[in-house]
Amino acid sequence: MSFAQGTHLWTQSHYEEFEKGTPQGVEITSEGRLLRGPEAKEVATTPSSFVWAVAEGKNGEVYAATGTPATVLRIGRDGKSTKIFETKALAVQALKVGPDGALYAATMPDGKVYRLKADAVSPENESSAEVVFDLGNADSEAKDGDKGKDGAKESKSHYIWDLTFDRAGRLYVATGGPATVYRIDVAQSAKNEQNPQPFFHCDEQHVRSLAWDKDGNLIAGTDGSGLVYRISPEGKGYVLYSAPRREITALAVGADGTIYAADVGDKSHNPLPQLPVQAGIGITISFVQPGSMQAANASTALPEGTEIYALTPNEAPRKLWSGKDEVVYQLATDGNDLLAVTGNRGRIFRIHKDGSFSDVAHLGAQLVVALTQADGGWLIGTGNTGKVYRLNTASTAGAAAEHTYASDVLDASAMTRWGRVEVDPESHGYQIWTRSGNVEQPARNEKDWGWSDWQPLQAGKVGSPAGRYLQWKAELEPGGAVSGVGVNFLPVNSAPVVDEMVVVPGARVVPQGQPGGQPPTVQIAFPSQQANSGVINYDGNNSNAAPMQAQKDRTAVTVRWAAHDDDGDDLVFNLYLMGDGEHVWRPLKKKLTDKVYSFDGSDFPDGGYRIKVVATDAPSHAPGQALTGDKISDRFELDTTPPEITALKAGAAEKTTDCGKNVCKATIAVSFDAHDAMSPISHAEYSVDAGPWQYIDPVGQLSDSKEEHYEFKAPVPGSNDSDDAAGVEHLITVRAYDRHDNMATAKVMVPAGSR
Repeated sequence: MSFAQGTHLWTQSHYEEFEKGTPQGVEITSEGRLLRGPEAKEVATTPSSFVWAVAEGKNGEVYAATGTPATVLRIGRDGKSTKIFETKALAVQALKVGPDGALYAATMPDGKVYRLKADAVSPENESSAEVVFDLGNADSEAKDGDKGKDGAKESKSHYIWDLTFDRAGRLYVATGGPATVYRIDVAQSAKNEQNPQPFFHCDEQHVRSLAWDKDGNLIAGTDGSGLVYRISPEGKGYVLYSAPRREITALAVGADGTIYAADVGDKSHNPLPQLPVQAGIGITISFVQPGSMQAANASTALPEGTEIYALTPNEAPRKLWSGKDEVVYQLATDGNDLLAVTGNRGRIFRIHKDGSFSDVAHLGAQLVVALTQADGGWLIGTGNTGKVYRLNTASTAGAAAEHTYASDVLDASAMTRWGRVEVDPESHGYQIWTRSGNVEQPARNEKDWGWSDWQPLQAGKVGSPAGRYLQWKAELEPGGAVSGVGVNFLPVNSAPVVDEMVVVPGARVVPQGQPGGQPPTVQIAFPSQQANSGVINYDGNNSNAAPMQAQKDRTAVTVRWAAHDDDGDDLVFNLYLMGDGEHVWRPLKKKLTDKVYSFDGSDFPDGGYRIKVVATDAPSHAPGQALTGDKISDRFELDTTPPEITALKAGAAEKTTDCGKNVCKATIAVSFDAHDAMSPISHAEYSVDAGPWQYIDPVGQLSDSKEEHYEFKAPVPGSNDSDDAAGVEHLITVRAYDRHDNMATAKVMVPAGSR
């Protein structure tokens, strides 16, 4: 994130913005308000990955049904837990306190319901606990013909998703694979030989959730076609609603008779693939039977989150709420409102009849999967990790309960001065605190914080020291509300940086669109590109950091640089030139916006020079507040003056002593001197009678000095002896180059008849 010049205002006033913060006993409403809300207090952390169901005993003790490992725990008021049941099954999926005071626990995937002693001192297990229902036996009796190829019964999973009791104390069991509801008179012995009979059966995959309407009808939600059934006391089913999605994960019935149903999943994907349950770090469990979304943690089969529909008597079904990133696991009514516990972000929502809602709690777990009413509030069970919470209502929360909201952290991208805090005028009953720092997140351990302490506002302004990061916190008094908070801030200006530069004599960059023909080219690359195969990138604006092609031009000089500004400010550049022995930088070019510049070196005397690039962020700041950064190039030489050729002499043609194939050509002895005031002579050439140019070495062969002497014998083309060569006039031309490709030419005539 980067900010332009001037004072900025960081605001948070919408639900989506407040959701990025951390509430503690604070509700975040869909209208973008922070209200004093219920307190979520951790009751216990279990050794298991999931707490699938919770219940409260008559003396205030809490019971938790867990998975991986699968147990039933009793948690006292002091927070100490006692294991009262353990099983080798995958999970204890459902848990209810019966009218007789016993606990009824359903296991998965073996499909059994156990009756447990709530006050047990030592834990029971599968062999010692009383089994009141075995779905495997009930299913095999109903489908005795379900055999494998060898005649044996096929092994399959048996799912029990929900338990509930009617007014007569009979137990109803929602099962899957296939979808059936069983009714059990638990007052009779669980060990009698008479198997429970199906109370209701349908052609769905699973019956996922159960609830009771005010007339004593059983309401059931299914997985497969997403149906909501009303089942009469006689077991006759009627489809009240076919949801747009394939699974009804949760049901609740309001005091006015409205039925609330949460649906998930895409009906076009049928049947579902096997869905993973993450049971902890390094452990993954899969249900091999296609089916319920409750088996999904972050399943790809949930492309659009969850919808909640309201089915009000004598009214058309209406969508009440939807959460794109949420999966609703349980619903319950709370007065005139609806509570929904969700994954995959551990949120609890309070939903009103008009569709408005509040996020009432962020729990320290990925999934909130269990919900039941308890004394003074609600009991909550979570997954990843398996914890139990008590959600107290705002009216019953203790005076010491914390009701604070900590905002998301602002990254101002640079050292920043903090100003006045603006709070929406409709806000009341609050106090604002701030803290700042220069590391991205404050540590959890206060002793290790690299941030300042929380400080109250001082005359409406942030009292925290300047820094890159800021966070504000609101403390809400009873009845308090905050509708929006804005913080004024001014980033401290950062100076521009010239990262790298290169000067290339003998090259000219031709502007785009200007015809340049097809002259030889020169590649202009930064030193780091030359060392790293030409890859460099200093900013996100594609500052032509890749190697650049330029035209070869003996008199031109091109300077190229890369620069950036951490604040994202606009930059302009000034170039300065200083020669050897000078002490003042003289302007070369000002107010450049491009990062390359070519100029004519012949406008300056030959000699050694350096160029300085000065970057300024003046276009983005008021006068007097701009900052600069600069870089000086390596020394380079300007040399546009050609060498001098002196003492050019050519002797008479003479017969060569080197006769090849009995043909002896004549040669002309030539000598000259070449010298340059600025740079060494690089090489020399000669031509006889305007013929091809031939390379020649200086005396001593090494060409490394500003002065070189040349002596050579030039063969005369077309001559067989010296007499032939002397009969005509000959032209000897020589040329010498300095290191900067400046060239000097000279000639001498050898008259005819010269010997």
